[in-house]
Amino acid sequence: MAGIIPAAGGGSTGGKFRRRSYTPIADINVTPLVDVMLVLLIIFMITAPLLQVGVPVDLPKTSAQQVGGKDEPLVVSVNAQGEVFLGETKYDVAELGAKLKAVHEEKPDQRVFMRGDKAVDYGKMMEVMGVVIESGFRQLGLLGEQAQALGKGMGTVSPAPAPQAPAAPRGGQQPAPTPRR
Repeated sequence: MAGIIPAAGGGSTGGKFRRRSYTPIADINVTPLVDVMLVLLIIFMITAPLLQVGVPVDLPKTSAQQVGGKDEPLVVSVNAQGEVFLGETKYDVAELGAKLKAVHEEKPDQRVFMRGDKAVDYGKMMEVMGVVIESGFRQLGLLGEQAQALGKGMGTVSPAPAPQAPAAPRGGQQPAPTPRR
């Protein structure tokens, strides 16, 4: 049963209507890919600053280095009015202790960072810190804002010179002007 298979475009149809053979193009159209990536970039640029802890706290300045870690720590914040927050949720001090104990049972090696407004009473910060420690957490850190330049030494702050009273003029002389800093 041998037969002859006619070639494409040949045979009885004549040479007028030839069948074209298309080869697939192996290139990738990157224009839609670039468009999607740019839209995602803009979305992440807008939403990333919003993912920060939202309780406004005026942190004190420090020259200490930042502490790195593997997992996301718990953040306990105390604002200028003395209100206590765990993340962005407001708690009373007693409620905070119960919540932290529940979290400690799930993750006993969880780190806790405390943020306190510089206008907050020292006693209030110590009270909240005591609640955190009583909850079982042993990895507790205090957060502060990184200072730009805290003096000339290794993180020391040199006190400003005390203002001196000008000397009384003698015999009609005007006192020499004092230089200002």
